[in-house]
Amino acid sequence: MTERRGFAILQDVLLDDEFPALDLALRGGRHVDRDDLAWYQLLTDGQDLLEPFYRRYGCELIHKSDGYFYLLPSGDKLPRRHLKVGDMVVGQALALLYLDPASVERGGVVTRDQVVAQLVAVLGEGGLVRTFHARKRRVDERVAHKLVRARIAEAVRRLAALGFVDLVDDAQLRLRAALLRFAEPVRGTGSPGDALAKLVADGEVALAGDGDGDGDGDGGEGDGDEGEGDDGDDAEVADGDARDGDDDERRGDDDHGGRGEEE
Repeated sequence: MTERRGFAILQDVLLDDEFPALDLALRGGRHVDRDDLAWYQLLTDGQDLLEPFYRRYGCELIHKSDGYFYLLPSGDKLPRRHLKVGDMVVGQALALLYLDPASVERGGVVTRDQVVAQLVAVLGEGGLVRTFHARKRRVDERVAHKLVRARIAEAVRRLAALGFVDLVDDAQLRLRAALLRFAEPVRGTGSPGDALAKLVADGEVALAGDGDGDGDGDGGEGDGDEGEGDDGDDAEVADGDARDGDDDERRGDDDHGGRGEEE
């Protein structure tokens, strides 16, 4: 860990060389954990000064004991973005893998095939297809599974942009601490892994501590490829991923007013 900074006033934090990039990342929905060494240290050292700073923008700087920070919008000043149901389901499957001791032994590195296998284990083949390819017209089974894998890959890419995973290469990804945010609804249960698996299987996609239940998510308004029931259960993050071409799927309240990236 780098040497602790001595920030006396807010200006000291804002003038730090790391702050501009960190600020943009947080406003974009990025989760910052201990692997983001300089950013995490800056947030830790400047937390008391930054919390009231971000409240002026209508959001809370959240610091979880699992070792990650993120911004949670609490007003309409910071644009919001809602994770799709498919992204939520993939995130919860990744959280299951994160909780698996075998993943810890591998340094948190898993393959994309393992992610698909985890989803199949929880949802079943049919449930997986219905979640990620819910078109009413029938397609060849091989085509459907190819489309499902493509959808899962897209979800993983979006989650990587939000700091939930690192993309190691075309076949592997590394799980990050922020994935535990998907496990919050089952914290305190006897077996969080089993409870989370049931949550995924039951189609529960709420991300604890977020959202106002207004159903302003982008699910259910796109091309219909997300699972049925996309309409009210999306989770929200600070508006991110503007770089990935999802702007056309956002609602009017996602227009950028003060920013410029799961929730």
